[in-house]
Amino acid sequence: MILMGDWLDINGWVKSGWSALFDALFTFLDSTFDTTLMDWHGGFSNAAYLFSMCAITFTLIMLTLPIVVLWTERKFIARLMDHRGATTTLRSLWVGERGVTAGEWWNMVPFGLGKPIGYVVKKLNKIAGNRSSIPAVDRANDRSWHGVPFLFPGFFQNLADGAKFLTKEHMVPAKADKWIFELAPFLIISSTVVILGFLPFGENIYAANPELSVLFAFAVFGVAPLGVFFAGWSSNNKYTLLGGIRSAAQLTAYEIPLLITVLAVCVLSGSLNLIEVINFQHQSGSWNIFLLPLGGMLFLITMVAEVERIPFDMPEAEAELVEGWWTEYGGLRWGLLFAAEYLRCYAACILMAHFFLGGFYAPFASTIGSIPYLGTAWLAIPGLIWVVLKAWFIFALFVWARAALPRIRTDQILEFGWRYLLPLSMVNLVMAFALRLYVYDGAEWSIFVPLIITVIGITLFVILSIDEDPEAKRPSHTVTMQPAGKHVPGED
Repeated sequence: MILMGDWLDINGWVKSGWSALFDALFTFLDSTFDTTLMDWHGGFSNAAYLFSMCAITFTLIMLTLPIVVLWTERKFIARLMDHRGATTTLRSLWVGERGVTAGEWWNMVPFGLGKPIGYVVKKLNKIAGNRSSIPAVDRANDRSWHGVPFLFPGFFQNLADGAKFLTKEHMVPAKADKWIFELAPFLIISSTVVILGFLPFGENIYAANPELSVLFAFAVFGVAPLGVFFAGWSSNNKYTLLGGIRSAAQLTAYEIPLLITVLAVCVLSGSLNLIEVINFQHQSGSWNIFLLPLGGMLFLITMVAEVERIPFDMPEAEAELVEGWWTEYGGLRWGLLFAAEYLRCYAACILMAHFFLGGFYAPFASTIGSIPYLGTAWLAIPGLIWVVLKAWFIFALFVWARAALPRIRTDQILEFGWRYLLPLSMVNLVMAFALRLYVYDGAEWSIFVPLIITVIGITLFVILSIDEDPEAKRPSHTVTMQPAGKHVPGED
């Protein structure tokens, strides 16, 4: 196995920088004022280092999440559902509908600013204005394109949504439990942000690395459902209460298979430390997805349910519960809850990349890394890039599921979790024990082990995916056998 350290050693740079800074500062103060601050050098530099790494990790999340993830959610699902979606969002200020405009309004701007504004508007209209050759623009009443077509069309809708949330008024329902109503969003948001501290973005890019980081991360991940239930109950609204109850029932059914699946990964890797789990995949020569394909599928399904995305979004089903447990929230709090939901989703994608896709290590590091020149360049790509690319790929699967699968009923969700995922997670755990105790010899995996397991897994998946009996009721069966208007409740 070819090992090559990540040159992007942000942890080392930050730690040495703060240490040198406090060393110089305390040395000067001790020599000038006859103090003993140097005795506190380690504590101050370590606190500054931890704070800086938390800020850097959170910044990396916020830079890679809204720029691509929110845009991917809009555009990819639009392509999957055969329409353009938010391509022409943000109605143009300079291009009207059907050729009707406000005229040269910039000529009325005082202080001589009209000419430069008019110049900019005309340039924007020429570069990013209406284009009759684009059918999507014509279907949207000739609204302006608002984006470079091959780059980020419709991207600025995200900025408009953010501005809308910031300016809306916050109102607490008259009969709501005010303290719990106000506390619930902070409980959800804070627990979500804490998770980010345990997510490494590279071999040397992480905020905290405790020995039991996997255990801590999922303990914090399980706090948010309490906030969801508190938000639904405290709003004093039947819709929100039903959403909170549904959320509690759903997350209970799916968190147990989730934790058992994560336990299987830790058993196979021989550690409860997230970075050691990643290192195990690299040093053993195989990603966990090829050794525990059932575990990878279970983790993906349970995480989709954990973040309450379609087809497991019953706690927020807008067709039945308006917006579920957060119906009564508005303005900035609704925006923050929305952001927290995407943060949890992004954290789930990163965890999937770490547990099953090799984390911050390059794919085919041993094979490609042995090629002269190309291998050196391949291994020189920072782990940060691989983490982000793998997380974006997993998020694309989340969006794909949202576009392809219908929302299923609450009873079907619970049945699927308890009757199918829980037994399968136990089978996956037994497989992990067998591989660790009887197959793994402490060195690299033989190429035949992941190959045979992957082939068997794909074969079983294809066989079980074939629906031989179209009238059989599956866990996600939502098709009625009666024509519209002929359905009798209780008979289908």
